[in-house]
Amino acid sequence: MPSPDIRAIIFDIGRVLIRVNVAHATGGLAEGLSRSPEQIWSALEKDPLWKDWQEGRISPRDWHLHLSKRLSSKLSFDQFVEVWNRALDPAPIHEDGFLKRLGKRYRMAVLSNTDPLHVAHMETTYEFLRFFPVRIFSCRVGASKPDPIIYKLALEACKVRAEEALYVDDVPSYARAAERLGMRGIVFETKERLRDNFRQFGIDIL
Repeated sequence: MPSPDIRAIIFDIGRVLIRVNVAHATGGLAEGLSRSPEQIWSALEKDPLWKDWQEGRISPRDWHLHLSKRLSSKLSFDQFVEVWNRALDPAPIHEDGFLKRLGKRYRMAVLSNTDPLHVAHMETTYEFLRFFPVRIFSCRVGASKPDPIIYKLALEACKVRAEEALYVDDVPSYARAAERLGMRGIVFETKERLRDNFRQFGIDIL
């Protein structure tokens, strides 16, 4: 039987539902440049406009222009989009059957810090997203984890109270932020370990 008190399961996407390899993207961005892929990614993480990009305050074309100037990149916009999306592995982490079974018993949602280009790519590439009727993306709601606002938006969309939701994220601080709001939190390690975590919470995965 499903857990009597958990009604919704909310998943992060990157490294929880989809494997991420930033070197695949930064390697493309670094082509023809003197910087290494690692140096490119470090520059992105420290970029003063990164949060604005993640929270939807910069358009994809403006982000492309910004990075082109900062990195002295010659990639066209279309080339940039293709390279940017290389970071997302086409093979999902979980089997459809597993997510489908959960979706029959629980309200399913994704909650992700991500940008417009990755959202467009994910929604046209990954069929498993059909199991997640609620999709909260930072670039669409103007807030990002660990801001409590974005978690509350997910709870409202799922129509559940915090204590009725379970949140899964590979970043411990993001899982802890959910717990501070009253949700149950799981730090994702492997899909096998996740199934064990679910059993401990009384989640029906059969």
